[in-house]
Amino acid sequence: MDWKEENQECRHHGHGHGHGHGDRHGNGNGHGLRHGFREHPGHMDEPTNDPTQQPKSLSFIDDQSNWDIVKATQYGALERCKELVEAGYDVRQPDKENVSLLHWAAINNRVDLVKYYISKGAIIDQLGGDLNSTPLHWAVRQGHLSTVVVLLKYRADLALVDGEGFSSIHMAVLFQHMPIIAYLLAKGQDVDMPDVNGQTPLMLAAQKIIGPEPAHILLKFNASVSAVDKVHKNTPLHWAVMSGNDNAAHFLLEAGADVDAQNAKGETPLHLAHQVRNPLLIHMLTQVKHERSNVNMMFFRRLQRYKFHLVLLFCICVLWAVGFIADMNSESWLLKGTLFACMYAVIHLVTRRFMGSQVQTFLPAALLLASLFLIFVTWFVLFLPDILLLWRSHLSEPIFQIPFTVSLTGLLYFYYKSWRTDPGYIRATEEDKKENVITLAEAGCLELGLFCSSCLVRKPMRSMHCFACDSCVARHDHHSLWTNACIGTRNHRYFLGFVFFLSLVGGWMFYGTIVYWSSHCPTNYQEDSVWGFAIQIVSCSPWVMFIFTVVFIHTTWSSLLLLTQLYHIVFLGLTVTERLNILKRKKRSRHAISIRQNPYNLGCFKNIVNFFQLRCFGLFKPNIVDWTQQYNIPVLSQQPVPGDLQAV
Repeated sequence: MDWKEENQECRHHGHGHGHGHGDRHGNGNGHGLRHGFREHPGHMDEPTNDPTQQPKSLSFIDDQSNWDIVKATQYGALERCKELVEAGYDVRQPDKENVSLLHWAAINNRVDLVKYYISKGAIIDQLGGDLNSTPLHWAVRQGHLSTVVVLLKYRADLALVDGEGFSSIHMAVLFQHMPIIAYLLAKGQDVDMPDVNGQTPLMLAAQKIIGPEPAHILLKFNASVSAVDKVHKNTPLHWAVMSGNDNAAHFLLEAGADVDAQNAKGETPLHLAHQVRNPLLIHMLTQVKHERSNVNMMFFRRLQRYKFHLVLLFCICVLWAVGFIADMNSESWLLKGTLFACMYAVIHLVTRRFMGSQVQTFLPAALLLASLFLIFVTWFVLFLPDILLLWRSHLSEPIFQIPFTVSLTGLLYFYYKSWRTDPGYIRATEEDKKENVITLAEAGCLELGLFCSSCLVRKPMRSMHCFACDSCVARHDHHSLWTNACIGTRNHRYFLGFVFFLSLVGGWMFYGTIVYWSSHCPTNYQEDSVWGFAIQIVSCSPWVMFIFTVVFIHTTWSSLLLLTQLYHIVFLGLTVTERLNILKRKKRSRHAISIRQNPYNLGCFKNIVNFFQLRCFGLFKPNIVDWTQQYNIPVLSQQPVPGDLQAV
């Protein structure tokens, strides 16, 4: 869809209110202009000393003929203001507190009056009020993005600072106005602009705002993680540690912040973490420092290229060692216990020393592949001879080695495809991202439901940002631990094939296990008790019992996941993410919400045809939708769109 057509689908908001930290110490007092408004018991609003309270819109009939121009500006009475200006009032004339009409229009988000006063010669960058602020400063402070857009169109100066030494970007950070931060930076505001104390916006975000934002969005605009302030020579990481802001510290470390940087007192972030006694930050900084020291060594730098292969080999060795120790002929449980303890110590040492947070993300995938390798070996070494013998004695039995081989081949193929296929990442260049922000802001659509503050892109329908992948994914279903990748519009079918064949392989292994126990274990379930039968099959072959346990675990979760996926696809036409959003909405809403009634549910048969793109030589015509570029609800049904589906 053309960007110029966005106004038709954007939801415009009313007057936003400033919030968050008001001054340098985070008191949230919002001082500056001394005039504001409060709701009066009568039908009119009167001035008050709190500028964060906005007047009501003119939804009542009142005699405006005796209003002065300041009151008319506060209430947005455009015709009365025009009447007074045409009568000779100078729009540049400030009041007794040095507050101009443009200030009043900006603080109250009167966009029409802002344009009108500028057309009549108002000074765009006029300083006024207690904080000696410009109209742009107050529009930013109050969170009025529409007014900010207009002021910047008329070339308001982004470099000006107020009486506290803050520029527009600093105030947007302190008041946590994320859309305004993105717009200012896209329009050319210096992301590392220092305030009067030499603190950059990233330092203020790390120090004042506890949480991932706005530090994350500033880093997306390439904010410097090595800059230092003038007074203490602290980096953003120093400020995050002193404030206990572990979310900001996490993003700073991911961006390459130096854990050994020293401030004016020679303190590193790790020293400060010990001073504030924050165990989480101490662990985080120590782990990152250790990982980086390994990377700096030539040997470990070469191993980084093959880290997944090494982890996979390690998992194979660990699983094999567990089965081997259990299957030892020695009947000494003390010996086996000692070997298990030694193996646990080795695993603990390796994971603590060499497996950082990045390696741990693909550890489940490595464990799954290691399990499949041992399953493959067990089938062909232990189970296949007995199954072939059974087949020779019963000619009606099928040739089981061929179906198992086909199932295992299908499992590996679909696993590889679901792992390596792009799930539908929403990608854009740096210039495209800035252009997206500017276009959405000027169209009045720069809101979290339509814009991703992490990726700086416009979100297509049914997309969601995955923090594990750090990217927006089209028609996002979930992030799979077993493939260490997102499941989205382009690899969802492959993932479904993967869990299907994994369940199928598990079924074949159960059959092979039963045949093996029947051939090698002298047991009789009818004569022995359940406990006696279990002890006999465990003592008969601990290795087979170990493999049976591994297969049972993987078959259980894969079968349940397969049924869940099929239920969502066939009966609901939704992704897992969309259903969870609707369930959350049902808890908040007092009205009944039906999960089945959504624009993507076209009936079981049509849902199957669309998902699998079935054509059957032209008999079926599936709906082909490119969800990476779909910004409108496709014409699939006439059902209304739930609000949570719009926001996904």
